[in-house]
Amino acid sequence: MKTEKVKIRTEFIKLDQLLKFAGLCDTGGFAKELVQQGAVKVNGEICTMRGKKIRPGDVVEVDQYRVEVE
Repeated sequence: MKTEKVKIRTEFIKLDQLLKFAGLCDTGGFAKELVQQGAVKVNGEICTMRGKKIRPGDVVEVDQYRVEVE
């Protein structure tokens, strides 16, 4: 599994925005589809809410990729 650390400068970032920001999705539409299909895990649990607030310390996983938010 490839791990990438992403630093955000705000209190939180929405899940679909994080997927685009980290380069895991090219478009917001594709990010929305991934989340709705249940292909995204947040802190080890499947998350289907694309607007979920992701904060520093959270870990997001998609396929072979893992994003640690700082």
